[in-house]
Amino acid sequence: MSQARSTLPDFCRLPRIAAVCGVVQLVVVLVYLSPTRTELGSVSAFGFTTVYAQWLALTAALVLCKSRVWLERFPPLLAFTLAALLPGVITALASWLVYVIDSATYTNALQAVGGWRFVLSIAIMMSLLCAVLLQYFQMRDQWQEQVKAHARASLQALQARINPHFLFNSMNTIAALVRKDPATAETAIEDLSDLFRAALGSDSSDASLFEELQIVRQYLAIEQLRLGNRLQLEWQLDDALPMPMRMPRLLLQPLFENAVVHGVAPLPEGGSIRFEGVLQDGFVQFTLSNPMPQTPTYSGHGHALASVKQRLELFYGSRARIQEGVEHGRYVSRVRIPHE
Repeated sequence: MSQARSTLPDFCRLPRIAAVCGVVQLVVVLVYLSPTRTELGSVSAFGFTTVYAQWLALTAALVLCKSRVWLERFPPLLAFTLAALLPGVITALASWLVYVIDSATYTNALQAVGGWRFVLSIAIMMSLLCAVLLQYFQMRDQWQEQVKAHARASLQALQARINPHFLFNSMNTIAALVRKDPATAETAIEDLSDLFRAALGSDSSDASLFEELQIVRQYLAIEQLRLGNRLQLEWQLDDALPMPMRMPRLLLQPLFENAVVHGVAPLPEGGSIRFEGVLQDGFVQFTLSNPMPQTPTYSGHGHALASVKQRLELFYGSRARIQEGVEHGRYVSRVRIPHE
């Protein structure tokens, strides 16, 4: 049976170091304001305590950062215990040094407390604080990994649900062309092969903006073989769009599929699909609009919009949004995602 690997938090990251300093400073303030103190204390004493506490906090963070690789060799419980005790030991040594200096300079600010009491109390406080922070960040890291795993599984499930749906419609298009135009059907099969190679060629649940637009263009090329001049396209893409930007795979294609199937295809005269992409205020916004039949049947929009909303929520959280509705007689979908 293999030994479980320790999962100590990484304190080499700046937010973790800032968290240690912030918690230690909070303790200093609480002790300074404690009602059990006989007097409030001078501002200079508070300033000295703050400087000393922050030095200890940075030292503890550095110890946890540099010792993490070494501690990972031990069983999880032992590694956690050592990680909590190491900063306490260093704090004890530093506190004893401060006490000796205080005695040597005849300041005698700490003599009333007592040497061992001063050293042990500071060391125990630091060990307890480190234990709490280790446990907190350990649980937080595990929670984030679970969220990421759930997001990957959900995105893969959504992708598996979308791909057969798209394949079904594409094969219907090719089947309609086989007898009346075999050459065009052969071209459509090649386009479909290229499309699925681009869409499913990676196990990753994300893709670049350039890849997403390429998937959309290949899908529309297949639909134009079926609809001909009935399907008109109007593209307006901002030159500043970040093409390498990562985004959920197959995010835009379901929206275009709905625009074709439920907007253009039911109209005898066809119609135009307008697509605009802009980069503004740190966000990339896509606007897609399509004509509406006199008797619209938008039952298919529900699945596509639901899948896109889930992908956006799993990938970006609350930072992205999608809006849909009827504007000036056209069905409009807007997707807004942060540029990261």
